[in-house]
Amino acid sequence: MPTLQKIVIQDFRNIRLQELSFSPNINCISGGNGEGKTNLLDAIWYLSMTKSAFSASDRFNFRYGTSAFALSGTYDMEGGLPARFSIKVTDGGEKKVRRDDKPYAKISEHIGVLPIVMVSPADIAMVSESGEERRKFVNAVLSQMERPYLADMQQYNRFLLQRNKLLKAGVGDEDLLSTFDERLAALAEPIFARRTAFCDSLIPVVQQYYAEISGGREQVGIEYRSDLQKGDLRETLRSRRDRDKVFKFTTAGIQRDDFIFTMNGYPIRRCGSQGQQKSFLVALKFAQYEVMKSAYGYPPMMLLDDLFDKLDMNRVANLLRMVADKEFGQIFLSDSNKVRTGSIVDTLTSDRSYFETAGGVFTPVNE
Repeated sequence: MPTLQKIVIQDFRNIRLQELSFSPNINCISGGNGEGKTNLLDAIWYLSMTKSAFSASDRFNFRYGTSAFALSGTYDMEGGLPARFSIKVTDGGEKKVRRDDKPYAKISEHIGVLPIVMVSPADIAMVSESGEERRKFVNAVLSQMERPYLADMQQYNRFLLQRNKLLKAGVGDEDLLSTFDERLAALAEPIFARRTAFCDSLIPVVQQYYAEISGGREQVGIEYRSDLQKGDLRETLRSRRDRDKVFKFTTAGIQRDDFIFTMNGYPIRRCGSQGQQKSFLVALKFAQYEVMKSAYGYPPMMLLDDLFDKLDMNRVANLLRMVADKEFGQIFLSDSNKVRTGSIVDTLTSDRSYFETAGGVFTPVNE
């Protein structure tokens, strides 16, 4: 399984230049708010996913006053062989991703090579905001586990963009619209099938983790809603064509899918307390970890950003013990309270590393 041995970060967020070596087990990063703990975790995420977990645009990732950033990581891969991955991004929009100094033919070929899961306070957007946030979550998981899924999504989005441009321009070419309908429908079917299977595999694991966190007082679930549940997408697009021409965009398809998080049969965003919502989101991410571990045959790296913001100390300790009992992989845990983290981690393993953060500078701490 890939584990991050060493990272070099240059001009990423508030980190000017940093080289750090990590434990293959648990790594704890402590420091005050705004000092850079989350930026380090985001750099690790970026090396896996080739984009930030938090910023849609790379311009927010450049250190103030700079016009480029660079990340590189040396990983232990399967079989114990080392590999070095590097990413350089410039403000002109150029992004270069390399493995052992050889560029990928396509950046998308890198997705899934370094499987990763992140639990973050920003996850609350999946409950509080639109279906786009929930689709992004599902896409990020499936893109790592199944390369054909990522290719199908990219192709689907290209055809969708072209169809929408046609509608916006008011071009009523029925044959061309029918061609787009055919291609969109052909790509949507395997995407829909993979999303359905993913939800089916995820739900019982989410329920198990939620019961462990909450004591099992409520029953949680995930309801997948898609236009494809109503029938063939070709027919749906054809029947909505006049409506699409009025609205000037495509009103049906997997780009409208949603995943409704429920508690006792009701949307959790409406009936769940803040604590229940946070517990659900943590259960969701730990379930993602288990599903990915099963798919890969080894555990993904796990980033736990400010987990105590979501749960009390006893619940965090129970979750970390559950992960430890299941042959956990490499974990990065950030917390503002070093003593609190150490009191839990020291009971789990003697192979751990501690780092203190101040102003984007990370100092290893001997424990």
